[in-house]
Amino acid sequence: MSDVHCMIENCRANVYAPAGTRNVCKEHFLSFLTWRRRRGPQMFMTYAGMSMEQRDGIAAEWAKTIRVEEIPTAAPLKG
Repeated sequence: MSDVHCMIENCRANVYAPAGTRNVCKEHFLSFLTWRRRRGPQMFMTYAGMSMEQRDGIAAEWAKTIRVEEIPTAAPLKG
């Protein structure tokens, strides 16, 4: 399998669906759908008619709304 992961920073989940010319995992795909739905039914009709390159702008706008979790660091070894 290729080394392609979710487009969201620090997310290493396997690819589930496209978001423009990039890809997202299942969890972020569902978040993307919810975000688009909140923008109104017009967004779904408009998005469906866009090229993949045009969808990149929408996906980038959505990606800015995602809160990136800190990557946990390992505790120092005692001893």
